[in-house]
Amino acid sequence: MTRRCLSLLTPLALLGLLLGLADLSHDAAGEDEDYYMQELLTREQYNQVQMQEKPVASVPERQEPPGRSPGKKVPKGKEVSSRQMDQTTADAKPASNKKAEKNKKSNLNAANSISEGGQYNSIKEECPPMGLETLKIDDFQLHASSTKRYGLGAHRGRLNIQAGIYDDDLYAGAWCAGRDDPLQWFEVDARRLTKFTGVITQGRSSLWSSDWVTSYKVMVSNDSHSWVTLQNGSDDMIFSANREKEIPVRNIFRAPVVARYIRVNPLSWFNNGNLCMRVEILGCPMPDPNNYYHRRNEVITSDDLDFRHHSYKEMRQMMKVVNEMCPNVTRIYNIGKSHNGLKLYAIEISDNPGEHEVGEPEFRYTAGSHGNEVLGRELLLLLMQFMCLEYLSGNQRIRHLVEETRIHLLPSVNPDGYEKAFEAGSELSGWSLGRWSTDGIDIHHNFPDLNSILWEAEAKKWIPRKMFNHQVPIPEWYQSSNASVAMETRALIAWMEKMPFVLGSNLQGGELVVTFPYDKTRSPGVSREQTPTPDDHVFRWLAFSYASTHRLMTDANRRVCHMEDFAKEDGTINGASWHTAAGSMNDFSYLHTNCFELSMYVGCDKFPHENELPEEWENNRESLLVFMEQVHRGIKGVVRDLQGRPIANATISVEGISHDIRTAADGDYWRLLNPGEYRVSARAVGYSLVSKKCEVGYEMGATRCDFTLGRTNLSRIKEIMEKFNKQPIRVSMRPPQAHRSSARRLGT
Repeated sequence: MTRRCLSLLTPLALLGLLLGLADLSHDAAGEDEDYYMQELLTREQYNQVQMQEKPVASVPERQEPPGRSPGKKVPKGKEVSSRQMDQTTADAKPASNKKAEKNKKSNLNAANSISEGGQYNSIKEECPPMGLETLKIDDFQLHASSTKRYGLGAHRGRLNIQAGIYDDDLYAGAWCAGRDDPLQWFEVDARRLTKFTGVITQGRSSLWSSDWVTSYKVMVSNDSHSWVTLQNGSDDMIFSANREKEIPVRNIFRAPVVARYIRVNPLSWFNNGNLCMRVEILGCPMPDPNNYYHRRNEVITSDDLDFRHHSYKEMRQMMKVVNEMCPNVTRIYNIGKSHNGLKLYAIEISDNPGEHEVGEPEFRYTAGSHGNEVLGRELLLLLMQFMCLEYLSGNQRIRHLVEETRIHLLPSVNPDGYEKAFEAGSELSGWSLGRWSTDGIDIHHNFPDLNSILWEAEAKKWIPRKMFNHQVPIPEWYQSSNASVAMETRALIAWMEKMPFVLGSNLQGGELVVTFPYDKTRSPGVSREQTPTPDDHVFRWLAFSYASTHRLMTDANRRVCHMEDFAKEDGTINGASWHTAAGSMNDFSYLHTNCFELSMYVGCDKFPHENELPEEWENNRESLLVFMEQVHRGIKGVVRDLQGRPIANATISVEGISHDIRTAADGDYWRLLNPGEYRVSARAVGYSLVSKKCEVGYEMGATRCDFTLGRTNLSRIKEIMEKFNKQPIRVSMRPPQAHRSSARRLGT
């Protein structure tokens, strides 16, 4: 396969928002207000205001840059590439103090080249984000004129960064200046000459405060001492910023500016709030082969895959291409439809697609239950491409996976939500646009709460006499047509019940951590509490298998995404000890089916720019493969009767673990276990219980542990009675004729 390097991809071009400096009077967030819903409502109000108001005359109207729009390829000649950049500028180095005047003059020339006679040139380019949100820009590159306190320092001024619950903690949701005056600034050091093309701003993430900037100026420098303000003719250019705190606003410069440092200088802010903001800078690093810092941090992928965001139509086409490339090992099918009628497509990868093979475990990856968490969706599209290409090239690891596992990939559980986020674009969709289904439901937490049912039964000592410790039934109220259950959730449940999945994962975004059940705390009213399952040791190993092979999750030196340092926990956490959530997909899968399900939060940025996808693929590729291989850990076998017929729905129990599983329709089963020796039992209605010792080794591959069950005496009697229509069998008490004749001879 040809080597493909990370390149500067042209970003998504989007319809811009025309913003003014009109007086704002939005109410502060209520103390009991749900934060996601707060953004949803303000976005609707914001759009209404945008339709009614016009920007003030002093603010230049923003226009969309030429280039790529969501889901469309860039016409040739429109892409920004390093070959188009000025090589003489690239060879320049940051100036010293002695050259400050010279740099100031060059900066002035660069800034003044934007306009001629008060009119802007048609030169408009847009570079991708530099990486404040994705953490490629580290804390030491961010500076500010002043800071209200440490938790509101410059290092917190990153686009979409999320705050802690309380405003006085160390993890607040923005940079806030120590003084509210127009002399404050937020600075980014690119550490090399960079072509800056735009700025994206956002207000403060907070449940209790309403703080955002409404206008600002932009300054650039090569030495951080001499600064030049971007000009609009002879006047300083004033950019219109935010109207509320969550919806990002992007301003594209009329012409790019080359410098090392860039400052955002707020001029006005919401009159009932403080000077606070979150920022992303759009910029292309200038070519500099001698820049050690850049080369040291560069991630290169050798996989020649389609690294871009795909619309729903493009996703279908991509799956079709993979199927046509590998028709003998892939199959496309759908599990149902979304609220808006979009089919939920899945692709199966197996040596016998379309059929369950006895003894072969079934594995699933799902993504996009939150439609705005796009990275997982693209990772699954990349994974299916990768597995197809590697299978064709003879990669033995991939061939073994395909031939020994039935793999299902469902890249978009919530296509309706994704289309909303995709339309806005990777930088402008905010933190929650598209998160929910069309009818406003969080699909991942829309499953029935089986935890409460099980725990109540355990408290009443109903297990196992009145109720099993596994395959907890769905309550009747949940199955009614009036229940608040999304169409997508119903489709997922039907799919999970139909397929004998053994292991699965749902890919999510916005963090770097793997969570495992239970997701709901057992103690009522407690928001965080360790709530382990009976298989906690297995879940911890499964979680660690993904986190430990991810490039960043277990890196103790990496910066936290928002407010939680998961690296000190090896990149894993029990879901309930993070935040309690009833009715999660993970808990439902464990309690209602045989499948062990975990959540992989695969990146800090929910919707990374296209140019980040190759690096994100490298971050997650090995983890995706290693986790799939874990489906072959533990024991497996077939349960049969004395005639060799398979017994479906037989119960497999492991001594010391109060969670059983059931055999599939063909009598085969898979039980995930860590290495060790176990006493395993098999039982079924009408059959005698059989136990044996099964040993699980450290090498990959499940241990074979078959069972043969004999009928119980009671079941035989019932079978005979059924044969005779439940009538008593008349048995003669007189001895047979032969016995009577023998008795007469003995008596004579």
